[in-house]
Amino acid sequence: MSENNYRTTIHYARDEFFIGTSPSGHAITVDTKGDRHSAPTPMELLLIAVGSCTAVDVVSILEKKRQIVTDYKIEVTAERRDEHPRSYKKINVHHIVYGRNVSEQAVEQAIKLSDEKYCSVAATVRPTAEITTSFEIIEN
Repeated sequence: MSENNYRTTIHYARDEFFIGTSPSGHAITVDTKGDRHSAPTPMELLLIAVGSCTAVDVVSILEKKRQIVTDYKIEVTAERRDEHPRSYKKINVHHIVYGRNVSEQAVEQAIKLSDEKYCSVAATVRPTAEITTSFEIIEN
């Protein structure tokens, strides 16, 4: 398989549990039984993928810009369609940057670069969902 081709496997483990194994060999449980809540659903994993993809970019860019970031987190909120397939129609990615003298312009540029250029998960989702971003900087 070439470096641009990926393979994952999903194994049915019974009772609406699945075990997905990533192309790099890491396993994650997936639960599709809505009321059990014992593992993330596929749609929850998609939100985690959007958030973590952009987080990697933003942290890396801020480090290159020599920003003093002491902590960082993202809150992803989303709205799904009522009709099937119940895909996401709106996703907001809210960046919370903690640090000392962090430049608002640097954060804004980092988010924009991730959103428009680097985050492949957002690029994959964007044709079917409106993705918005916001941020706040907390001095500490």
